[in-house]
Amino acid sequence: MYATHLECPKCKATFDHKKLTQLCTHCNAPLLVRYDLEKVKTKFTKEALRSRPYNLWRYKELLPIENEENIVSLGEVITPIIALKNVGAKLGLSHLYLKDEGMNPGGGTFKSRGAAVGVSKAKELGVKRFAMPTNGNAGAAWAIYAAKANIEACIVMPEDAPLITRNECAIAGAKLYLVDGLISDAGKIVGKAVKKYGLMDASTLKEPYRIEGKKTMGLELAEQFNWEVPDVILYPTGGGVGLIGIYKALLELRELGFIGEQLPRLVAVQAEHCAPIVEAYKKRESESTFWEGAHTIAYGITVPKALGDFLVLGAIYHTNGCAIAVSDASILEYQALLAQNEGLFVCPEGAATLAATHQLLKEGWINPDEKVVLLNTGSGLKYPDTVEITPPLLHVNDEIEIG
Repeated sequence: MYATHLECPKCKATFDHKKLTQLCTHCNAPLLVRYDLEKVKTKFTKEALRSRPYNLWRYKELLPIENEENIVSLGEVITPIIALKNVGAKLGLSHLYLKDEGMNPGGGTFKSRGAAVGVSKAKELGVKRFAMPTNGNAGAAWAIYAAKANIEACIVMPEDAPLITRNECAIAGAKLYLVDGLISDAGKIVGKAVKKYGLMDASTLKEPYRIEGKKTMGLELAEQFNWEVPDVILYPTGGGVGLIGIYKALLELRELGFIGEQLPRLVAVQAEHCAPIVEAYKKRESESTFWEGAHTIAYGITVPKALGDFLVLGAIYHTNGCAIAVSDASILEYQALLAQNEGLFVCPEGAATLAATHQLLKEGWINPDEKVVLLNTGSGLKYPDTVEITPPLLHVNDEIEIG
Protein backbone atom coordinates (compact mmCIF):
# COMPACT_ATOMS: atom_id res chain seq x y z
CA MET A 1 0.00 0.00 0.00
CA TYR A 2 1.51 3.32 1.15
CA ALA A 3 4.09 2.35 3.78
CA THR A 4 7.56 3.52 2.78
CA HIS A 5 9.92 2.39 5.54
CA LEU A 6 10.47 1.76 9.23
CA GLU A 7 12.04 4.52 11.32
CA CYS A 8 13.75 4.59 14.69
CA PRO A 9 12.23 7.43 16.76
CA LYS A 10 15.50 7.80 18.69
CA CYS A 11 18.32 7.83 16.14
CA LYS A 12 16.17 8.23 12.97
CA ALA A 13 17.78 5.22 11.27
CA THR A 14 15.55 3.70 8.59
CA PHE A 15 14.84 0.09 7.66
CA ASP A 16 13.13 -1.86 4.89
CA HIS A 17 9.49 -2.47 5.83
CA LYS A 18 9.32 -5.43 3.46
CA LYS A 19 11.76 -7.41 5.61
CA LEU A 20 11.21 -8.71 9.13
CA THR A 21 12.90 -6.19 11.40
CA GLN A 22 12.34 -6.22 15.15
CA LEU A 23 14.19 -3.32 16.79
CA CYS A 24 16.62 -0.63 15.65
CA THR A 25 19.96 -2.35 15.09
CA HIS A 26 21.80 0.81 16.18
CA CYS A 27 20.10 1.75 19.47
CA ASN A 28 17.73 -1.15 20.15
CA ALA A 29 14.69 1.13 20.18
CA PRO A 30 11.21 0.24 18.85
CA LEU A 31 10.52 1.06 15.21
CA LEU A 32 7.63 3.05 13.73
CA VAL A 33 6.00 2.55 10.32
CA ARG A 34 6.14 5.60 8.07
CA TYR A 35 3.86 6.32 5.11
CA ASP A 36 3.89 8.48 1.99
CA LEU A 37 1.16 10.77 3.29
CA GLU A 38 1.09 12.82 0.08
CA LYS A 39 0.09 9.69 -1.84
CA VAL A 40 -2.29 8.68 0.95
CA LYS A 41 -4.16 11.95 0.40
CA THR A 42 -5.10 10.88 -3.14
CA LYS A 43 -7.10 7.87 -1.93
CA PHE A 44 -7.83 8.40 1.75
CA THR A 45 -10.54 11.05 1.91
CA LYS A 46 -13.57 11.68 4.08
CA GLU A 47 -15.77 11.06 1.05
CA ALA A 48 -14.11 7.72 0.29
CA LEU A 49 -14.65 6.54 3.88
CA ARG A 50 -18.44 6.88 3.55
CA SER A 51 -18.69 3.88 1.23
CA ARG A 52 -16.25 1.58 2.99
CA PRO A 53 -16.96 -1.42 5.26
CA TYR A 54 -17.38 -0.40 8.88
CA ASN A 55 -14.28 -2.08 10.27
CA LEU A 56 -10.68 -1.20 11.08
CA TRP A 57 -9.56 -2.10 7.55
CA ARG A 58 -11.43 0.94 6.23
CA TYR A 59 -8.21 2.82 7.09
CA LYS A 60 -6.13 0.60 4.80
CA GLU A 61 -3.99 3.43 3.38
CA LEU A 62 -2.68 4.07 6.89
CA LEU A 63 -2.01 0.39 7.61
CA PRO A 64 1.13 -1.57 6.63
CA ILE A 65 -0.37 -4.51 4.71
CA GLU A 66 0.87 -4.51 1.10
CA ASN A 67 -1.46 -7.20 -0.28
CA GLU A 68 -5.02 -7.38 1.02
CA GLU A 69 -4.98 -11.16 0.54
CA ASN A 70 -2.72 -11.32 3.60
CA ILE A 71 -5.29 -9.73 5.89
CA VAL A 72 -6.22 -12.03 8.76
CA SER A 73 -9.65 -11.00 10.01
CA LEU A 74 -12.03 -12.27 12.66
CA GLY A 75 -14.71 -9.72 11.84
CA GLU A 76 -13.26 -6.61 13.47
CA VAL A 77 -15.79 -3.85 14.14
CA ILE A 78 -15.74 -0.14 14.83
CA THR A 79 -16.22 -0.03 18.60
CA PRO A 80 -18.86 2.35 19.96
CA ILE A 81 -18.49 5.70 21.65
CA ILE A 82 -20.97 5.74 24.54
CA ALA A 83 -22.13 8.96 26.22
CA LEU A 84 -21.90 8.52 30.01
CA LYS A 85 -24.72 10.90 30.88
CA ASN A 86 -25.65 9.36 34.23
CA VAL A 87 -22.09 9.05 35.52
CA GLY A 88 -21.19 12.42 34.04
CA ALA A 89 -24.04 14.06 35.95
CA LYS A 90 -22.95 12.38 39.19
CA LEU A 91 -19.34 13.54 38.79
CA GLY A 92 -20.12 16.97 37.36
CA LEU A 93 -18.96 16.47 33.77
CA SER A 94 -21.08 17.67 30.87
CA HIS A 95 -19.43 15.70 28.06
CA LEU A 96 -18.10 12.36 29.29
CA TYR A 97 -17.73 9.47 26.84
CA LEU A 98 -16.37 5.93 26.82
CA LYS A 99 -14.97 4.05 23.84
CA ASP A 100 -15.82 0.42 24.53
CA GLU A 101 -13.19 -2.00 23.24
CA GLY A 102 -15.00 -4.92 24.86
CA MET A 103 -16.86 -5.36 21.56
CA ASN A 104 -13.78 -6.67 19.73
CA PRO A 105 -13.55 -10.25 18.42
CA GLY A 106 -10.97 -12.74 19.59
CA GLY A 107 -11.31 -12.15 23.30
CA GLY A 108 -13.33 -8.96 23.77
CA THR A 109 -10.39 -6.58 24.23
CA PHE A 110 -8.47 -3.92 22.35
CA LYS A 111 -5.66 -6.44 21.95
CA SER A 112 -7.50 -7.78 18.89
CA ARG A 113 -6.50 -4.65 16.98
CA GLY A 114 -2.79 -5.20 17.48
CA ALA A 115 -3.18 -8.91 16.75
CA ALA A 116 -5.19 -8.34 13.57
CA VAL A 117 -2.54 -6.10 12.01
CA GLY A 118 0.49 -7.74 13.66
CA VAL A 119 -0.44 -11.27 12.60
CA SER A 120 -1.48 -10.09 9.12
CA LYS A 121 1.92 -8.48 8.61
CA ALA A 122 3.69 -11.53 10.05
CA LYS A 123 1.86 -13.68 7.49
CA GLU A 124 2.85 -11.26 4.73
CA LEU A 125 6.51 -11.44 5.81
CA GLY A 126 6.45 -15.24 5.82
CA VAL A 127 6.64 -15.75 9.58
CA LYS A 128 5.83 -19.33 10.64
CA ARG A 129 6.35 -19.10 14.42
CA PHE A 130 6.42 -16.36 17.03
CA ALA A 131 6.80 -16.06 20.79
CA MET A 132 5.50 -13.42 23.17
CA PRO A 133 5.16 -12.64 26.88
CA THR A 134 1.75 -11.42 28.04
CA ASN A 135 -0.34 -10.52 31.05
CA GLY A 136 -3.13 -12.49 29.41
CA ASN A 137 -5.27 -10.67 26.87
CA ALA A 138 -2.58 -9.96 24.27
CA GLY A 139 -1.50 -13.58 24.27
CA ALA A 140 -5.09 -14.73 23.88
CA ALA A 141 -5.72 -12.37 20.97
CA TRP A 142 -2.49 -13.23 19.16
CA ALA A 143 -3.06 -16.96 19.69
CA ILE A 144 -6.51 -16.79 18.13
CA TYR A 145 -5.41 -14.73 15.13
CA ALA A 146 -2.36 -16.96 14.70
CA ALA A 147 -4.65 -19.99 14.51
CA LYS A 148 -6.56 -18.32 11.68
CA ALA A 149 -3.28 -17.53 9.90
CA ASN A 150 -1.82 -21.02 10.45
CA ILE A 151 1.10 -19.54 12.40
CA GLU A 152 2.48 -21.28 15.50
CA ALA A 153 2.19 -19.21 18.68
CA CYS A 154 4.33 -19.65 21.80
CA ILE A 155 2.85 -17.74 24.75
CA VAL A 156 4.45 -17.14 28.17
CA MET A 157 2.34 -15.52 30.90
CA PRO A 158 2.40 -15.08 34.68
CA GLU A 159 0.65 -17.95 36.44
CA ASP A 160 -1.69 -15.56 38.28
CA ALA A 161 -3.07 -14.13 35.01
CA PRO A 162 -6.85 -14.59 34.59
CA LEU A 163 -7.76 -18.22 33.89
CA ILE A 164 -9.93 -17.32 30.92
CA THR A 165 -6.96 -15.95 28.98
CA ARG A 166 -5.05 -19.18 29.54
CA ASN A 167 -8.05 -21.09 28.19
CA GLU A 168 -8.21 -18.89 25.08
CA CYS A 169 -4.55 -19.60 24.31
CA ALA A 170 -4.90 -23.30 24.96
CA ILE A 171 -8.02 -23.86 22.87
CA ALA A 172 -6.47 -21.93 19.97
CA GLY A 173 -3.60 -24.42 19.95
CA ALA A 174 -0.87 -22.12 21.22
CA LYS A 175 2.05 -23.50 23.19
CA LEU A 176 1.32 -21.98 26.60
CA TYR A 177 3.86 -21.65 29.42
CA LEU A 178 3.22 -20.20 32.88
CA VAL A 179 5.87 -18.46 34.97
CA ASP A 180 5.90 -17.68 38.69
CA GLY A 181 6.60 -13.98 38.26
CA LEU A 182 5.68 -10.87 36.29
CA ILE A 183 5.47 -10.11 32.58
CA SER A 184 9.08 -8.91 32.79
CA ASP A 185 10.07 -12.43 33.86
CA ALA A 186 8.04 -13.90 31.02
CA GLY A 187 9.83 -11.52 28.67
CA LYS A 188 13.25 -12.85 29.67
CA ILE A 189 12.12 -16.40 28.91
CA VAL A 190 10.75 -15.35 25.53
CA GLY A 191 14.02 -13.58 24.73
CA LYS A 192 15.94 -16.82 25.27
CA ALA A 193 13.50 -18.81 23.11
CA VAL A 194 13.69 -16.26 20.30
CA LYS A 195 17.47 -16.60 20.15
CA LYS A 196 17.51 -20.37 20.52
CA TYR A 197 14.79 -21.23 18.00
CA GLY A 198 14.83 -18.27 15.61
CA LEU A 199 11.26 -17.20 16.39
CA MET A 200 9.75 -13.82 15.61
CA ASP A 201 9.63 -11.84 18.84
CA ALA A 202 6.07 -10.53 19.20
CA SER A 203 6.76 -8.85 22.54
CA THR A 204 5.28 -5.40 23.04
CA LEU A 205 7.02 -2.98 20.64
CA LYS A 206 9.60 -5.55 19.55
CA GLU A 207 7.79 -5.70 16.22
CA PRO A 208 6.49 -2.47 14.58
CA TYR A 209 2.98 -3.54 13.63
CA ARG A 210 1.05 -3.93 16.87
CA ILE A 211 1.16 -0.12 17.14
CA GLU A 212 -0.47 0.19 13.73
CA GLY A 213 -3.38 -1.96 14.85
CA LYS A 214 -3.81 -0.03 18.09
CA LYS A 215 -3.56 3.19 16.08
CA THR A 216 -6.97 2.51 14.61
CA MET A 217 -8.53 3.44 17.98
CA GLY A 218 -7.39 7.01 17.34
CA LEU A 219 -8.53 6.97 13.72
CA GLU A 220 -11.97 5.69 14.72
CA LEU A 221 -12.32 8.09 17.61
CA ALA A 222 -11.59 11.10 15.40
CA GLU A 223 -14.05 9.95 12.76
CA GLN A 224 -16.75 9.19 15.35
CA PHE A 225 -16.49 12.75 16.62
CA ASN A 226 -16.79 14.03 13.04
CA TRP A 227 -13.10 15.01 13.04
CA GLU A 228 -13.58 17.35 16.03
CA VAL A 229 -11.25 15.73 18.54
CA PRO A 230 -12.05 15.69 22.27
CA ASP A 231 -10.21 17.78 24.83
CA VAL A 232 -8.89 14.86 26.90
CA ILE A 233 -8.33 11.15 26.27
CA LEU A 234 -7.53 8.88 29.23
CA TYR A 235 -5.82 5.58 28.55
CA PRO A 236 -4.93 2.72 30.96
CA THR A 237 -1.20 2.34 30.47
CA GLY A 238 0.98 -0.72 30.92
CA GLY A 239 3.16 -1.17 27.85
CA GLY A 240 1.50 1.95 26.48
CA VAL A 241 1.14 0.78 22.88
CA GLY A 242 -2.43 2.02 22.64
CA LEU A 243 -1.53 5.52 23.81
CA ILE A 244 1.45 5.61 21.46
CA GLY A 245 -0.78 4.42 18.62
CA ILE A 246 -3.53 6.96 19.30
CA TYR A 247 -0.95 9.75 19.33
CA LYS A 248 0.56 8.49 16.06
CA ALA A 249 -2.91 8.36 14.49
CA LEU A 250 -3.66 11.94 15.52
CA LEU A 251 -0.35 13.19 14.12
CA GLU A 252 -1.01 11.47 10.79
CA LEU A 253 -4.57 12.78 10.64
CA ARG A 254 -3.34 16.29 11.36
CA GLU A 255 -0.77 16.08 8.59
CA LEU A 256 -3.47 14.82 6.22
CA GLY A 257 -5.65 17.78 7.13
CA PHE A 258 -8.43 15.67 8.65
CA ILE A 259 -8.21 17.38 12.06
CA GLY A 260 -7.01 20.76 13.30
CA GLU A 261 -3.74 21.67 14.97
CA GLN A 262 -4.95 21.26 18.56
CA LEU A 263 -4.59 17.69 19.83
CA PRO A 264 -6.33 16.13 22.84
CA ARG A 265 -4.42 16.10 26.11
CA LEU A 266 -3.36 12.48 26.57
CA VAL A 267 -3.46 10.96 30.04
CA ALA A 268 -1.63 7.77 31.02
CA VAL A 269 -3.50 6.03 33.85
CA GLN A 270 -1.66 3.53 36.03
CA ALA A 271 -2.21 1.66 39.30
CA GLU A 272 -0.63 2.90 42.53
CA HIS A 273 1.42 -0.26 42.96
CA CYS A 274 2.75 -0.25 39.41
CA ALA A 275 3.24 3.33 38.26
CA PRO A 276 6.64 3.76 36.56
CA ILE A 277 5.30 6.17 33.94
CA VAL A 278 3.66 8.31 36.63
CA GLU A 279 6.89 8.57 38.62
CA ALA A 280 8.85 9.51 35.51
CA TYR A 281 6.23 12.13 34.61
CA LYS A 282 6.41 13.70 38.06
CA LYS A 283 10.16 14.12 37.58
CA ARG A 284 9.75 15.25 33.95
CA GLU A 285 12.07 12.44 32.88
CA SER A 286 12.16 10.97 29.38
CA GLU A 287 12.28 7.32 30.51
CA SER A 288 10.99 5.36 33.49
CA THR A 289 12.70 3.22 36.13
CA PHE A 290 11.86 -0.45 36.71
CA TRP A 291 9.08 -0.74 39.32
CA GLU A 292 9.94 -3.31 41.97
CA GLY A 293 7.19 -5.48 43.45
CA ALA A 294 4.56 -4.50 40.90
CA HIS A 295 1.02 -5.72 41.61
CA THR A 296 -2.57 -4.62 40.91
CA ILE A 297 -5.96 -6.16 40.21
CA ALA A 298 -5.75 -4.50 36.79
CA TYR A 299 -3.49 -7.22 35.37
CA GLY A 300 -3.23 -5.62 31.95
CA ILE A 301 -1.30 -2.64 33.27
CA THR A 302 1.08 -4.59 35.50
CA VAL A 303 4.16 -3.64 33.48
CA PRO A 304 7.15 -2.68 35.66
CA LYS A 305 9.13 -1.16 32.78
CA ALA A 306 7.81 -0.49 29.28
CA LEU A 307 10.17 -0.69 26.29
CA GLY A 308 8.37 2.28 24.75
CA ASP A 309 8.17 4.39 27.90
CA PHE A 310 9.98 7.26 26.17
CA LEU A 311 7.30 7.26 23.46
CA VAL A 312 4.50 7.29 26.04
CA LEU A 313 6.10 10.14 27.96
CA GLY A 314 6.80 12.04 24.74
CA ALA A 315 3.13 11.79 23.74
CA ILE A 316 2.07 13.08 27.16
CA TYR A 317 4.50 15.98 27.14
CA HIS A 318 3.79 17.02 23.54
CA THR A 319 0.02 17.17 24.14
CA ASN A 320 0.26 18.87 27.56
CA GLY A 321 -1.18 15.72 29.07
CA CYS A 322 -0.29 14.01 32.32
CA ALA A 323 0.16 10.65 34.08
CA ILE A 324 -1.81 9.65 37.16
CA ALA A 325 -2.02 6.62 39.45
CA VAL A 326 -5.17 5.28 41.13
CA SER A 327 -5.72 2.71 43.88
CA ASP A 328 -7.10 -0.79 43.42
CA ALA A 329 -9.95 0.15 45.78
CA SER A 330 -10.94 3.09 43.58
CA ILE A 331 -10.77 0.88 40.47
CA LEU A 332 -13.36 -1.46 42.00
CA GLU A 333 -15.47 1.48 43.17
CA TYR A 334 -15.67 3.09 39.74
CA GLN A 335 -16.13 -0.24 37.97
CA ALA A 336 -19.29 -0.69 40.05
CA LEU A 337 -20.33 2.94 39.43
CA LEU A 338 -20.25 2.39 35.68
CA ALA A 339 -22.17 -0.88 35.90
CA GLN A 340 -24.86 0.47 38.22
CA ASN A 341 -25.39 3.77 36.42
CA GLU A 342 -24.61 3.03 32.77
CA GLY A 343 -25.12 -0.73 32.48
CA LEU A 344 -21.49 -1.17 31.43
CA PHE A 345 -19.36 -4.01 32.82
CA VAL A 346 -15.87 -2.75 31.99
CA CYS A 347 -12.51 -4.28 32.76
CA PRO A 348 -10.53 -2.99 35.79
CA GLU A 349 -8.14 -1.15 33.47
CA GLY A 350 -11.05 0.71 31.91
CA ALA A 351 -12.50 1.54 35.32
CA ALA A 352 -9.14 3.02 36.30
CA THR A 353 -9.65 5.76 33.70
CA LEU A 354 -12.92 6.87 35.36
CA ALA A 355 -11.26 6.94 38.77
CA ALA A 356 -8.49 9.07 37.27
CA THR A 357 -11.00 11.37 35.57
CA HIS A 358 -12.79 12.11 38.83
CA GLN A 359 -9.49 12.75 40.59
CA LEU A 360 -8.31 15.13 37.84
CA LEU A 361 -11.68 16.90 37.87
CA LYS A 362 -11.44 17.51 41.62
CA GLU A 363 -7.88 18.80 41.15
CA GLY A 364 -9.04 21.23 38.45
CA TRP A 365 -6.90 19.65 35.72
CA ILE A 366 -10.08 18.68 33.83
CA ASN A 367 -12.80 21.31 33.47
CA PRO A 368 -16.49 20.35 33.85
CA ASP A 369 -17.40 21.43 30.30
CA GLU A 370 -14.53 19.69 28.51
CA LYS A 371 -15.13 16.75 26.18
CA VAL A 372 -13.50 13.77 27.90
CA VAL A 373 -13.08 10.27 26.46
CA LEU A 374 -12.24 7.16 28.49
CA LEU A 375 -10.75 4.10 26.81
CA ASN A 376 -12.22 0.90 28.18
CA THR A 377 -9.77 -1.67 26.87
CA GLY A 378 -11.86 -4.78 27.42
CA SER A 379 -14.94 -6.52 28.73
CA GLY A 380 -15.34 -7.01 32.46
CA LEU A 381 -16.26 -10.60 31.65
CA LYS A 382 -12.54 -11.29 31.27
CA TYR A 383 -12.08 -10.55 35.01
CA PRO A 384 -14.96 -12.25 36.85
CA ASP A 385 -12.96 -12.68 40.06
CA THR A 386 -12.63 -8.92 40.59
CA VAL A 387 -16.35 -8.58 41.34
CA GLU A 388 -17.41 -8.82 44.97
CA ILE A 389 -21.11 -9.42 45.69
CA THR A 390 -22.23 -7.18 48.58
CA PRO A 391 -24.44 -8.07 50.36
CA PRO A 392 -23.97 -11.83 49.95
CA LEU A 393 -26.26 -13.66 47.56
CA LEU A 394 -29.53 -14.75 49.16
CA HIS A 395 -30.66 -18.32 48.48
CA VAL A 396 -34.36 -18.94 47.98
CA ASN A 397 -36.61 -22.02 47.75
CA ASP A 398 -40.09 -20.61 47.25
CA GLU A 399 -40.47 -16.83 47.06
CA ILE A 400 -38.53 -13.68 47.68
CA GLU A 401 -39.10 -10.82 50.08
CA ILE A 402 -38.21 -7.29 49.03
CA GLY A 403 -37.88 -4.75 51.77
